[in-house]
Amino acid sequence: MREFYMGQALALALEAAEAGEVPVGCVIVREGVVIGRGRNRREERRSALSHAEVEAIAQANETLGSWRLEGGELYVTLEPCPMCAGAILNARISRVFFGARDPAFGACGGVMNLFMEDFPHPPALVGGILEEECRAVLSRFFQDLRRRETT
Repeated sequence: MREFYMGQALALALEAAEAGEVPVGCVIVREGVVIGRGRNRREERRSALSHAEVEAIAQANETLGSWRLEGGELYVTLEPCPMCAGAILNARISRVFFGARDPAFGACGGVMNLFMEDFPHPPALVGGILEEECRAVLSRFFQDLRRRETT
Protein backbone atom coordinates (compact mmCIF):
# COMPACT_ATOMS: atom_id res chain seq x y z
CA MET A 1 0.00 0.00 0.00
CA ARG A 2 2.92 2.36 0.60
CA GLU A 3 3.74 2.39 -3.10
CA PHE A 4 0.08 2.91 -3.98
CA TYR A 5 -0.23 6.06 -1.85
CA MET A 6 3.19 7.33 -2.92
CA GLY A 7 1.99 6.88 -6.50
CA GLN A 8 -0.87 9.26 -5.72
CA ALA A 9 1.63 11.74 -4.29
CA LEU A 10 3.73 11.37 -7.45
CA ALA A 11 0.70 12.20 -9.60
CA LEU A 12 0.31 15.42 -7.59
CA ALA A 13 4.02 16.15 -8.04
CA LEU A 14 3.58 15.84 -11.81
CA GLU A 15 0.65 18.27 -11.63
CA ALA A 16 2.91 20.70 -9.79
CA ALA A 17 5.63 20.35 -12.45
CA GLU A 18 3.11 21.03 -15.23
CA ALA A 19 2.13 24.22 -13.40
CA GLY A 20 5.78 25.32 -13.17
CA GLU A 21 6.13 24.43 -9.50
CA VAL A 22 8.86 22.33 -7.91
CA PRO A 23 7.31 18.86 -8.25
CA VAL A 24 6.40 17.77 -4.75
CA GLY A 25 3.14 16.01 -3.98
CA CYS A 26 1.63 14.75 -0.75
CA VAL A 27 -1.31 12.67 0.44
CA ILE A 28 -2.48 11.96 3.96
CA VAL A 29 -4.24 8.69 4.67
CA ARG A 30 -6.17 7.61 7.73
CA GLU A 31 -7.73 4.17 8.10
CA GLY A 32 -7.18 3.50 4.40
CA VAL A 33 -8.91 6.68 3.21
CA VAL A 34 -7.14 9.67 1.66
CA ILE A 35 -8.17 12.65 3.81
CA GLY A 36 -5.79 15.27 2.44
CA ARG A 37 -3.97 16.05 -0.79
CA GLY A 38 -1.49 18.77 -1.62
CA ARG A 39 1.12 19.87 -4.10
CA ASN A 40 3.56 22.72 -4.19
CA ARG A 41 1.88 26.02 -5.09
CA ARG A 42 4.52 28.53 -3.96
CA GLU A 43 4.76 30.27 -7.34
CA GLU A 44 1.00 30.22 -7.96
CA ARG A 45 0.17 31.65 -4.54
CA ARG A 46 3.39 33.64 -4.15
CA SER A 47 3.69 32.17 -0.67
CA ALA A 48 6.62 30.44 0.98
CA LEU A 49 4.04 28.52 3.04
CA SER A 50 2.38 26.75 0.09
CA HIS A 51 4.29 23.49 0.37
CA ALA A 52 2.63 20.18 -0.52
CA GLU A 53 2.61 18.93 3.08
CA VAL A 54 1.05 22.11 4.47
CA GLU A 55 -1.65 22.00 1.78
CA ALA A 56 -2.40 18.33 2.54
CA ILE A 57 -2.49 18.94 6.29
CA ALA A 58 -4.92 21.85 5.85
CA GLN A 59 -7.21 19.70 3.69
CA ALA A 60 -7.03 16.80 6.18
CA ASN A 61 -7.90 19.20 9.04
CA GLU A 62 -10.91 20.38 7.07
CA THR A 63 -11.95 16.83 6.18
CA LEU A 64 -11.85 15.69 9.81
CA GLY A 65 -12.92 18.97 11.38
CA SER A 66 -9.93 18.79 13.69
CA TRP A 67 -6.32 19.93 13.84
CA ARG A 68 -5.36 16.57 15.36
CA LEU A 69 -4.38 13.99 12.74
CA GLU A 70 -3.41 11.11 15.04
CA GLY A 71 -3.38 7.85 13.14
CA GLY A 72 -2.68 9.73 9.92
CA GLU A 73 0.01 8.61 7.51
CA LEU A 74 1.64 11.25 5.33
CA TYR A 75 3.17 10.27 1.97
CA VAL A 76 5.35 12.90 0.30
CA THR A 77 7.64 12.66 -2.71
CA LEU A 78 10.46 14.73 -1.16
CA GLU A 79 11.78 14.67 2.39
CA PRO A 80 10.00 17.37 4.40
CA CYS A 81 11.74 20.67 5.13
CA PRO A 82 11.91 22.11 8.70
CA MET A 83 8.66 24.07 8.26
CA CYS A 84 6.77 21.00 7.06
CA ALA A 85 8.34 18.76 9.70
CA GLY A 86 7.10 21.26 12.31
CA ALA A 87 3.60 21.20 10.83
CA ILE A 88 3.69 17.38 10.87
CA LEU A 89 4.69 17.41 14.54
CA ASN A 90 1.98 19.93 15.43
CA ALA A 91 -0.68 17.96 13.56
CA ARG A 92 0.36 14.81 15.44
CA ILE A 93 0.64 12.74 12.27
CA SER A 94 1.63 9.20 13.22
CA ARG A 95 3.76 8.10 10.25
CA VAL A 96 5.71 9.87 7.52
CA PHE A 97 6.75 8.15 4.30
CA PHE A 98 8.91 10.06 1.85
CA GLY A 99 10.45 9.30 -1.51
CA ALA A 100 13.64 11.22 -2.27
CA ARG A 101 16.00 12.59 0.34
CA ASP A 102 16.62 16.37 0.31
CA PRO A 103 20.29 17.12 1.10
CA ALA A 104 19.68 20.89 0.99
CA PHE A 105 16.59 21.38 3.21
CA GLY A 106 15.65 17.93 4.51
CA ALA A 107 14.57 17.85 8.14
CA CYS A 108 14.15 14.07 8.35
CA GLY A 109 17.81 13.14 7.99
CA GLY A 110 18.94 15.07 4.89
CA VAL A 111 20.36 17.99 6.89
CA MET A 112 19.01 17.10 10.32
CA ASN A 113 16.17 15.03 11.76
CA LEU A 114 13.64 17.07 13.72
CA PHE A 115 11.77 13.89 14.56
CA MET A 116 14.75 12.70 16.62
CA GLU A 117 14.52 15.73 18.91
CA ASP A 118 12.60 15.71 22.17
CA PHE A 119 9.23 16.82 20.78
CA PRO A 120 5.99 15.18 21.91
CA HIS A 121 4.23 12.89 19.42
CA PRO A 122 7.06 12.30 16.91
CA PRO A 123 5.97 10.29 13.89
CA ALA A 124 7.53 7.06 12.72
CA LEU A 125 9.63 7.79 9.65
CA VAL A 126 10.28 5.70 6.53
CA GLY A 127 12.24 7.05 3.58
CA GLY A 128 12.98 5.71 0.13
CA ILE A 129 9.42 4.82 -0.97
CA LEU A 130 9.50 4.91 -4.80
CA GLU A 131 12.71 6.88 -4.35
CA GLU A 132 13.97 6.51 -7.92
CA GLU A 133 10.67 7.66 -9.41
CA CYS A 134 10.45 10.62 -7.03
CA ARG A 135 14.04 11.64 -7.71
CA ALA A 136 13.54 11.30 -11.48
CA VAL A 137 10.58 13.73 -11.46
CA LEU A 138 12.64 16.29 -9.56
CA SER A 139 15.73 15.80 -11.75
CA ARG A 140 13.73 16.16 -14.95
CA PHE A 141 12.07 19.34 -13.68
CA PHE A 142 15.37 21.01 -12.78
CA GLN A 143 17.05 19.88 -16.02
CA ASP A 144 14.19 21.42 -18.00
CA LEU A 145 14.38 24.59 -15.90
CA ARG A 146 18.13 24.95 -16.51
CA ARG A 147 17.61 24.30 -20.24
CA ARG A 148 14.94 27.04 -20.43
CA GLU A 149 17.18 29.48 -18.55
CA THR A 150 20.06 29.00 -21.02
CA THR A 151 17.94 29.48 -24.16
